[in-house]
Amino acid sequence: MIIIEGCAIATVDADRTEYADGHVVIDDGRIVAVGPGYAGHYDDSARRVDGTGCLATPGLVNTHHHLYQWATRGLAQQENLFGWLTELYPIWAGLDADLVAATTGAGLGWLALSGCTTSTDHHYVHPAGSGDLMAAQVEAAREVGLRFHPCRGSMDLGQSQGGLPPDHVVEDLDVALAGTEEAIDRFHDPADGAMVRVAVAPCSPFSVTAKLMTEAAELARRKGVRLHTHLAETVEEEEYCQRVHGCTPAEYAERLGWLGDDVWLAHAVHLDDAAVSRLAATGTGVAHCPSSNARLGAGIAPVRDLLDAGAPVGLGVDGPASQEANHLGAELRQALYAARLRGGPAALTAREALALATVGGARCLGRADELGSLEIGKLADVALWRLDGLGHVGMDDPVAALVLGPPAALQLLLVGGRPVVERGELRTVDERELVRRARRAQRTLMRRAQR
Repeated sequence: MIIIEGCAIATVDADRTEYADGHVVIDDGRIVAVGPGYAGHYDDSARRVDGTGCLATPGLVNTHHHLYQWATRGLAQQENLFGWLTELYPIWAGLDADLVAATTGAGLGWLALSGCTTSTDHHYVHPAGSGDLMAAQVEAAREVGLRFHPCRGSMDLGQSQGGLPPDHVVEDLDVALAGTEEAIDRFHDPADGAMVRVAVAPCSPFSVTAKLMTEAAELARRKGVRLHTHLAETVEEEEYCQRVHGCTPAEYAERLGWLGDDVWLAHAVHLDDAAVSRLAATGTGVAHCPSSNARLGAGIAPVRDLLDAGAPVGLGVDGPASQEANHLGAELRQALYAARLRGGPAALTAREALALATVGGARCLGRADELGSLEIGKLADVALWRLDGLGHVGMDDPVAALVLGPPAALQLLLVGGRPVVERGELRTVDERELVRRARRAQRTLMRRAQR
């Protein structure tokens, strides 16, 4: 049993309940009490955590990522999405299971240090002979200790067929579907409290055929798993869909059966009013990635419009090659800033930004009944943020301090009640070893690209 007390608490429940001085009690991986004041008497064997000067929130949920890109950070710095991909596809062709394990470990370790307790990953590059990439990712996530939603991605539309990626980095359609089904059968855990859930994730309209999109959706629904893809990220994608399919990306997705409450889409920057309404009406979620969209000059997603319409919206850091900071805690501020740049100073509040990163993300992943808020019976995924240092002094509103202030250090990060970060340090893995592996992976991949 763990008792956190003496801290401010933002539960992010349906009523957005907050306590200026409260407690959270955790037992057997679940929250058993949350409320104001002292926790009261419990067994003397319980671990008591002094939360003075801290804010407790739900652990953050990252709804979009490409962990393998940790090995190609800082490249293609002035390119738009299509130019960036064109430069990086040939490098990613050198991936193998060892490199994917190293980048997954580094990326998830860094996410943990930024307050993340649940992360997706969208891995869509599967070079021939690269080994068991999904197994490498799942094992790395187990070592770090985060809940993991790997999305088995795929591409089958190479340049010779009018797609963007080179032919040597795409898969045959049947191979992609077989690999996806195998990943579900081996790794997906539908049980309550699962640490690993698999999603089906063909990459994008310009790298995947309509046949793969439709058959992947049929596979996912037959297996009872969720669907994920990139959509409406850039004007170039919009132009591609209009030229090739005669419609917008959102219209194309609907035509293929890719709108629904079992789907969440990455980016969704370029949506007209009709598309916003259709996403909301169908319960289709959106992974909002403001820093990556800014890095690539893609635009600003209509988050306020989506929220007002009732669509689920979560937060994502996206891949570390298009968002090198990759700090999920700092992305709350970026989401608020981006919304206000688009819609003015009232477009998004600090508390709405926190909701995007917690319960909003849980909705996108179909886990709002388990994750995303501090409520009795929910999984004990908790972030305890230190807000009493120089960087946050003078801000009496702890949620505003977390969102608007500098990135806050973690006093404690729990996943199912298990400490993953304590006093700003990883407890499950050796951070220095993650650094060593990631550096070696980057050097190996770049050396292969130069051959």
